[in-house]
This record gives sequence, C-alpha cells and structure tokens, in this order.
Amino acid sequence: MTDLHHTLGLPDFGPNNLDLNELIATQDIAGLMAQARARRDANFGSLMTYSPKVFIPLTKTCRDVCHYCTFAKPPKAGQKIYLSPEEVLEIAREGEKAGCHEALFTLGEKPELRYRAVREALDVLGFETTLDYLAHVAALVRDETKLLPHLNPGTLTVQDFEMLRPMSASMGMMLETTSARLSERGGPHFGSPDKDPAARLASLDAAGQAQVPFTTGLLIGIGETREERIDALLKIRDSHDRYGHVQEVIIQNFMPKSDTKMRANPPADPIEHQWTIAAARLILQEEISLQAPPNLAAGTGAELLEAGINDWGGVSPVTIDHVNPEAPWPSLEKLSAITAREGKTLAPRLTAYPRYIHDADRWIDAKMQTSVLRASDTSGLAFEGPWVPGSHESPRPMAKGGGVDSAIQIILDIRPGTALNEDQIVTLFSARGDSFDAVCAHANALRQDVNGDRSHYVVTRNINYTNVCTYGCKFCAFAKGKTHEELRGPAYDLDMGEFSRRVAEAWSRGGTEICLQGGINPGYTGETYLNLLRHAKQAAPGIHIHAFSPLEIWQGAATLGLSLTDYLAKLKAEGLASLPGTAAEILDDEIRTLIAPDKITTDQWFQVMRAAHSIGLKSTSTIMYGHVEKPKHWARHLMRLRAHQLDYGGFTEFVPLPFVALEAPIYLQGKSRKGPTWREAVLMHAVARIVFFDVIDHIQASWVKMGPEGAAICLNSGADDMGGTLMNESITRAAGAVHGQEFAPWQMEDLIHSIGREPCQRSTTYGPVSTERQQRAMQAAPLEQMINTPFKARKQRQPQTA
Repeated sequence: MTDLHHTLGLPDFGPNNLDLNELIATQDIAGLMAQARARRDANFGSLMTYSPKVFIPLTKTCRDVCHYCTFAKPPKAGQKIYLSPEEVLEIAREGEKAGCHEALFTLGEKPELRYRAVREALDVLGFETTLDYLAHVAALVRDETKLLPHLNPGTLTVQDFEMLRPMSASMGMMLETTSARLSERGGPHFGSPDKDPAARLASLDAAGQAQVPFTTGLLIGIGETREERIDALLKIRDSHDRYGHVQEVIIQNFMPKSDTKMRANPPADPIEHQWTIAAARLILQEEISLQAPPNLAAGTGAELLEAGINDWGGVSPVTIDHVNPEAPWPSLEKLSAITAREGKTLAPRLTAYPRYIHDADRWIDAKMQTSVLRASDTSGLAFEGPWVPGSHESPRPMAKGGGVDSAIQIILDIRPGTALNEDQIVTLFSARGDSFDAVCAHANALRQDVNGDRSHYVVTRNINYTNVCTYGCKFCAFAKGKTHEELRGPAYDLDMGEFSRRVAEAWSRGGTEICLQGGINPGYTGETYLNLLRHAKQAAPGIHIHAFSPLEIWQGAATLGLSLTDYLAKLKAEGLASLPGTAAEILDDEIRTLIAPDKITTDQWFQVMRAAHSIGLKSTSTIMYGHVEKPKHWARHLMRLRAHQLDYGGFTEFVPLPFVALEAPIYLQGKSRKGPTWREAVLMHAVARIVFFDVIDHIQASWVKMGPEGAAICLNSGADDMGGTLMNESITRAAGAVHGQEFAPWQMEDLIHSIGREPCQRSTTYGPVSTERQQRAMQAAPLEQMINTPFKARKQRQPQTA
C-alpha cells in the first residue's frame, strides 16, 4: 500500500496542505465536505451533469464470483447467454426515442474462459470472444442509432482498448479497491481473478496508453479501510497524471442483496460514503468529475451533492439499473428538483466529457467523431431538444431553477457598456436554468433602454445573382456543387433583364432595399459588380442598394488592381449605399482555416470594413455559429466587432446567423455539429446585447433561421429587429431551412404586436420610411415567377455592359 505519511499539495484550501493522516482520522465531516464543495465549485460552478442512457446487459455470465454481485449469473440450460444484435438495437432505439445519448454496455468479464456453454454460444454467433462480439454490436449501435456506446468490459490490455476504441466514445472499469487483502479467502473478491488490484491498475494504465476517455471508481463498504480507499484514490490520481484519461470517478456505496454471500453485511455507512466523496474531491485532480449513483443514495441524494459530487452519472428513462435492479432510477424531475434546491443547474452530458470532445483528434477515434460531434453542443455537453436552426421543430422548455450562478451575477452587475473580457463573455454563454433567464432578462432590459418598445423590420428583396462560386467554403450549401440538385437547382447566372425586373418588382411592392449577394463567379470582375449597381439604379432609382459581402469587395478590387478604398469609392459613386457584413462566419483564423481555408482572413475582412466605414458606407455585422467553433471563439468575435465599432462606428446592427446544417457539406461529411442548440441561439442575441450596449444599438433576429416563434423569443431576449421581409431567400433554404421565402410586412407587425411591442418599419440605416412606401408594402401583389438564367462559362459570353 502507498505510504500515506505525507501531505498533498493543495495550496488553494487553507494555509496548510492536506495531511493524509489527519484526513483519515478526521471526524469533522461537515468541515471536510465544505472544503470539497469549494474545490468543486471553483472548477464546475453551478453545473450538475448527468448522462441520459440506456443500459444494455450484453451478457450476465462472468468468470468472476464477487460475493456482493447479483448481475453475474452462471449459464443455465434454455436461457440465452447473449443479447442478439436485434435485441441490442431494439434497446438502443427505445433509448434514442426517449432522448438518450449513451448506450451503456455492461457485461461479465471473459465468461468464455470459465464456461463451455458460453464458448458454444459465441460460436453460434460467429465470434471467438466476448470482446469480439461486443465490438460487433457496439458498431451496430454507433452506425444505426444516434447513441454513443460506452463499454464496461472489465480488465483489458492496450490492444483490447485499441480494438474497441472505434466502436465507443468512452470506456470504463471500476477499480473498486487496491486492497489485495479483499481477494483473500473469505474476502468479497476471493475466486475473482479479474478483481486482482494489480490487474485492474494495469487496465487503468492501459486505457490511458490507448487514449480512451475513462471512467473508474471505488466501491466502499465491502470491508476496506479509509487508508485503503485513499490508496486507491492516489493510484487513480497517479495514472491520470501519466495519461490524462480519467474523466470521472464513481464513489459507489455497497448495498447488500438477498441472493448473495454478503446479504447479511450492512450497507455502506452513509457518513463514510460522504467522507470518501469529499476525500476524493480533495485528492483527485480538479478537472476529474465525481459522481455517486442517485438511485443508491441513503437519503434524498442532496447529501451526495453536499459531499462534493458534480455528476449524477447515467440515468435511464428506459431501462433499469441491471447491476442494482432493486434500486429504481429517480425521475429527471426529482433529480432536477434536488439539484435546484442545492443551488445547481442540471444539464445532460455525453458519455465522453467536454475536454475530450474538444480534443477529439486525440481522444475520440475517427470512426466515432461524427457521432460525437452530432450529439454535442458547443460546450461539449449533450445537444438538447429536437430544434435545429431552420426547422419546423418547436424548442422544448428548458430546465429551470438552480438560482443564478454567482460568477454570472457578478458579470451582470457590471456597469452596462463596460468592456467584458473573453472569460466573462464565455461565462455568460454557459448560462442555464435561472442563470439563462437572468442573462436574457438583463439583455431585454438593456434593449428597452436603447430602443424602447420599438421592434424594427425592413421591406427588402434578396437577389442572389449567381450561385456559381470558385470557393469551397465547407459550410455553404448555396454555391453550386454536385449534390442535392433538387434543392439547390442548377447553376445559374442572372442576365441583366431578369435582374432588373426583380429590382423593379421589389420597388413596386413597396421595398426600400435590395440586398445583393452571390457566389464568387470565376467570370466576374470588379466591373461586374459596378454593372449590377448601374442596372439596379436604372430599374429603381430610389431604392437603397445593400450589396456585396467583404469577399466580393476584396475580389472585385483585386481584379481591377484597385485599393479597397478606391474600389469602394467607385461602387459608392454607382449607387452602393451599404454593405452586408457577411462572409464573417467566425472572425478568428483558428476557425476560418477549418471551415473556409481559401476565403479572406479575419484581418482582410476588417480591412474591407475599415475602408468602407472610412468613406461613409455603413454595414451590418454578423456571426455564423454552431459548427466547429467553441464559446471562446464567439467571445473573440464579439470583442473584435466591438473594438472596430468604437474606432469607426460603421455597424448599423449585429445579426446572429445560426448555422443551418442539414445540407451543408461540412455536416454531410460528418465534420461539424448540427448547429447551435436553442439555448445557445437565444443566448447569442442576449449576450450580444450585453457586449454591444452603447456601441451597436440594434440586434437582429433571423426569422428564416430561428423561425417566427424563435424570432419572437429573441425579441424578448435582447433583440429589437426582425430583419427583412426578403421576398426571396435562397442561401438559407439551400442549406435545408424550411421557413418561407417571404415574411410580409403585415405578418411582421402581427408578430411584433403579439409580444406587446410597437412595429417600426425602418430604412436600411434605421431611418424613417415614407407613408407611400409603407402603404405599398402592405398592399403588395404576389411575386411573379422568377427565372434563374442557366450558367454558361463566362469566356463564351460577351462582357455585360450598361
């Protein structure tokens, strides 16, 4: 056993380091738990997680005979030894329907080494070992459901872990104890070769060598001492020091079962259970999550929170706890209530923890990465609810309670308009439960200060003049490609007659603005964009031309050999009135190199904006979020926009654009998430209002991506603008959005009235709109059929001139 006569270096907790002998001897459980809670809260804040799972007992045969276990059973004639692949998938699909994310495979250890009947059953299935069969069915779950397999096959070698790694997001094995004494005759592990401490410690290290996110833990109350528990915790800590793979440690309390040799033993002492949880929190590395099964709690479960856990473990709405069948899972409602009473907010997680998901290339096998990405939110926790941007799905009500996190409240108490740093902004984006409501309410109060009861919209027409593009942006489903022809339609490049007709029609329908954007057509030059402006002004001299992304400006200037300022001045002279602040995506090159490696850089985007704003052209600003970035990238994006605005003042509004994934190449290739969650999407509007207070006055909600219902909720969470009526919307619909192509002025006003606000039709730059324009927009005739001129190579066409 490890020498316990030393201290642990924990300088954050009092003037003295933690003395292990004092820890063993202490009777001050309340004081110990207070220290444990402080250490937990410093790292995990108010978040309390759990994993919604299904329990798949692949086989209950085992070569070990642990004296407390009712899970393992010897094979009996006429009884199935293994679940069939069909039975495994049936359980997994039930879990999928119930909103689970984890498929927990539990099984006995190497039963084929003990029982001939097991070997015969494996032979019928076509497999040599239990591990081979486990790999097969776990792969089925990975490929045919949305669940992430978590495997608990017991002691393994490095080679075993490497074989199973492609079929699992994480694995686990309870260390239970490092006491060889408990394997001696009369001990609970006598006759169980796989419970030899040396074998289990070797497996713990092997998991680290194979780079597997790993769960382990202690079983207390089976005859071990406090010294032996500390020894086990120290060995877990040492293994994690070597490999960094221990994501969570379970402190499980022994419960006697009637049909075991230990049925007369008393259950684990609840005080000892709390002591062990608190000791584990103080001994283990701060990033390791600590859990205790809520269905085995001696009390309500609150006592486990008070001892220092930050995770409830796996909880199933579908299957029983096959290891402890006598102990039903608490309902999520009960678990949420207990959590909230302790000032915590409950959140679902995946079977792999966020830090491993964020470093997926190292910790998650390539064959698992798509499943993990699609199951995760931006923070690396579980994607909640059925809603995705652009869908008809309604968001589910979010968890309430838990109180407002103190770290978030400190930020909300800062004087409005004060610049926030990256960590503070990231903290706001973490808000859940009562903290989420507090952030949204604060943002809404700031909106009221700036905009009163007015909610704005603009009558505009989108004209996407070509979908041909030389760039390969991985998030874009609009640019002409080889797949999904039925959604995108054929390649087109509008002729000037059709283009001019659409401009004139927009004006006749009461439009005050046209928004012009297209792909970067290889045949286009800077002159092409000038020509588009000339035709637009001829078709509707009074219309505001809001046109050309910074990428188009960059390309146009380069083809004419002009500086950005000189080219923008030429565009302005031909009628350009403002710019859309698109092509921004995430203004951080760490992400841009992943999603659009050949596109303009962050600095180049800002170069265009500096040039435009310096000559009096206004623009919007945007973010496109929910794909591969993290909250820190959102924070950097917002901070960079704010800094630019303080210098140049050219942004009229900020427009959050949630990533619509369904038809996006990066999603179809399995390399992105499926967009932001509902919580993240609403928070983007709220946090933006807080960050931009007194700097950018208007926050716009995209009804195309959020849906009308979602846009209305955003108007109560910091946004004040519904954006444009659009008349035609092509880019988002190409990505799979299902909302209509036009949201008429009367619909805008009805929605705004429904939340008790005053509709305000605006110009592009938030000026007034004439009565004539307003009346015409309200009485607009139906749109005529559009004709998208088929694309022909530019070299085969004469240059278009005015």
